[in-house]
Amino acid sequence: MNLIKKPVTGMKDVLPQEAELRGYVTDVIRRTYASYGFQQIETPAVESLANLNSKQGGENEKLIFRILKRGEKLKLDEARTPEDLTDEGLRYDLTVPLVRFYSAHQAELPSPFKALQMGPVWRADRPQKGRFRQFVQCDIDILGDPSNLAEIELILATTKALDNLGFSGFEVRIGDRRLLKAMAYYSGFAEEDYDEVFIILDKMDKIGTGGVRQELIDSGFARDAADKYLSLFAALDGKSGEESIRYLGDTLGDCLEEGCAENLLEIIDCVEKAKSADFALVFDPTLVRGMSYYTGTIFEISMPEFGASAGGGGRYDKMVGKFTGQDVPACGFSIGFERILLLLTERGFQIPSQGKKQAFLLEKGLSAQQTREALAQAEEARKAGDQTLVVRMNKNRKFQKEQLAAQGYTDFREFFK
Repeated sequence: MNLIKKPVTGMKDVLPQEAELRGYVTDVIRRTYASYGFQQIETPAVESLANLNSKQGGENEKLIFRILKRGEKLKLDEARTPEDLTDEGLRYDLTVPLVRFYSAHQAELPSPFKALQMGPVWRADRPQKGRFRQFVQCDIDILGDPSNLAEIELILATTKALDNLGFSGFEVRIGDRRLLKAMAYYSGFAEEDYDEVFIILDKMDKIGTGGVRQELIDSGFARDAADKYLSLFAALDGKSGEESIRYLGDTLGDCLEEGCAENLLEIIDCVEKAKSADFALVFDPTLVRGMSYYTGTIFEISMPEFGASAGGGGRYDKMVGKFTGQDVPACGFSIGFERILLLLTERGFQIPSQGKKQAFLLEKGLSAQQTREALAQAEEARKAGDQTLVVRMNKNRKFQKEQLAAQGYTDFREFFK
């Protein structure tokens, strides 16, 4: 029997050096979030398709890895649709499982509940740089807090985690779905067309204002609506973030939910005064975020050395209600874990030393007593905080030491008969 050596397409094996880096990054993130009061939870990799297809996951619902029914539930001869064959699937994100978890355990959890989740998710997507079909997500969420303290805490905690990993000079772009909808309403777009309008607007950084205008018209929208819409963005040129938010608040008037502009200004002011990480919080009126479940503030991490988002999130106050029938305020922020790993690797990042890394090389044929003595010395070294490897000595000791040096070992002790 010939076994296939390669992993499944779009997934990958993790070699020891990368696994060590992944463990380090995970530990830094976990410790940082714990210092902000977030509590770690775990949810199963498998979720009910009824939950995964609950219209909460946007385009991701088209990318579900489905699991075939088992035993008596699987009736191949009676199946007419995919739903007849499958009833569960692999989770495509951590938000839907979190909401299901919170709905089931709300009475046992504090309010507000600050949740931390880290774990693999799966999407039947087209693999590309920094994106695999299996990848790790790292989410923090606050459920039960309707105030903007949730947004402020999420931004401060996420940026501090990145700061603790050595990142600086990046941007957190911030906007609000209510502001986006008000601008569309003010311009004359119908509510049922908002999602299509926002998808086109999301291309602004790639195709520019002219490209967005033409695509809106090509999609059948009125020229007057497209021109009025884009005139709002043009009026913001040269204005600061605060000036832009105030201008939109004044211009949109009753089209905008009361207090929305002031809420954004307060979040920005509080974050700027409280932050300890080196980043810029930038108002971006074109920020959309892909998930339609966002109901308010949205944010996204932009790093100059990476051509795509390195994380994002926002407020989703209506999502828990889809499960329980009663809305619960909720807000979350997700770090692009795999992309952060890629950036650290490209930078040649080295894990900070946690004591010496030394190798004890034992010549073959050592007596039992000599072996015990070497092992005892290794234990003493570990107690002193050193990472100590005990291995048999190869014939080619020079090559063996070169391999160990490539793994970060700097001290070598040799034990001969």
